[in-house]
Amino acid sequence: MTDRNKALFAEHTGLAAILERARLLATDFHAGLAERPVAAAARTAPGLPLPERGLGALRALDLFERHVAPNLSGGVGPRYLGYVTGGATPAALAGDWLAAAVDQNPASPGDSIAPALIEETVAMMAALFDLPTGPGGFDGCFTTGALGANLLGAASFREWAGRRSGLNVTETGVAALSGLQVFTASPHITMLKVMGLLGLGRSSLMQIGRLPGREAMDVAALEAALAASDARSKVVVASAGIVSTGDFEDLNAIADICEKHDAWLHVDGAFGLFARCSPRFADLAAGVERADSITTDGHKWLNVPYDCGLFLTRHMDLLEASMRLTAAYLETDDPAPSYNNRGVESSSRFRALPVWMALQAYGRDGVREMVETSCDLAASLGRRIEAMDGFELLAPVRLNIVLFRGLLGDDAASDQGQRHLMNAINATGNVYLTPGVIGGRAGMRAAFSNWMTTDADVAIVADALALGRDSILAEKE
Repeated sequence: MTDRNKALFAEHTGLAAILERARLLATDFHAGLAERPVAAAARTAPGLPLPERGLGALRALDLFERHVAPNLSGGVGPRYLGYVTGGATPAALAGDWLAAAVDQNPASPGDSIAPALIEETVAMMAALFDLPTGPGGFDGCFTTGALGANLLGAASFREWAGRRSGLNVTETGVAALSGLQVFTASPHITMLKVMGLLGLGRSSLMQIGRLPGREAMDVAALEAALAASDARSKVVVASAGIVSTGDFEDLNAIADICEKHDAWLHVDGAFGLFARCSPRFADLAAGVERADSITTDGHKWLNVPYDCGLFLTRHMDLLEASMRLTAAYLETDDPAPSYNNRGVESSSRFRALPVWMALQAYGRDGVREMVETSCDLAASLGRRIEAMDGFELLAPVRLNIVLFRGLLGDDAASDQGQRHLMNAINATGNVYLTPGVIGGRAGMRAAFSNWMTTDADVAIVADALALGRDSILAEKE
């Protein structure tokens, strides 16, 4: 045993002290969220060199405390309203720590409960969303996020299209594939990326018209486009919760059209699928159960730590054909699924464990409460904005996203003017917003999905909007 190995073994013997120090740093971080700027002002690396001899875990934790922790965002906290970012519930955080501690690689069955627990947790997620399982129903796998899940969706419908043309696309490549056409109105940017990654081409998406004043697909335009298309294989990418506004497309009407034209229906429900958890909002996502494949995220509304996406499909044979990974050393008689054949990675962290912990800890009712509270808070901010001078809503608050803009002079309508105002609001340190746009009109958006957010936070956000507005007006004087 080398001296260095001796040091590592000594640290492992003292693991309790190291983890206790890490626990204190983590709990201090959470305890200080109220005072921490939501977005860090300083974002440069500490500039420390690679040490020739290691400092040890405790000294490395000291460096983290001095150089890293002060410059982290309060993204896990209640007023980080950028993108659609959840936090981490106590049970999910505990599950994530345990996932790191036990360090399972659950892609291959045969050595632990982990693959079976993934299967169980996927089924629980389907039940949470009131989706059918079993023969003809949904199964799937966890991914890094919506991009990973959309990649699996596109790989599945690419395989489907190949079979309809008598091809094995996974084996022969996409060069021989023809007659596939993909129709969409408001695709998430991740779908554009995966279309490029899989050789289908970003520009091959056929844009369908939207309803007036909305981002949702015009189903009459979709019907006309599918009827006019002579493509052998037709795919419709629909949205349950469009990212800029939280708008929903009429999934039942779209599913009717897909059935009529024998088209594959893929639904991007990265956050909007969680509407199914609440009787108040479930009708928005009615019809998603008729999809061929669905994308959603756990690190949004379920409030499990990054990274955690989920892909669900009725066509596991197509997914496994497109993701197949075979080698003698991977063979096993274990009855659990091999997630080597269901996901992109053959090495992955135990993502299901934080999800399983959260579902067991809080149940269906706990998730419903998170969804409904977020939507109520978004509606509350929307009402405040409507009553404030210098702001207006750009779209109705349908779910958990508030899209609005400032009205502060001639340049207010420009993207640059809105960014300037948004930056001034974010500079207060009390909220973090990101840009938004609808119908060519620029603005900013607040997305509510963190379990910690309360009415008091909405009041603080409204005050931050007023402070940002006043600072811009002062510049103009």
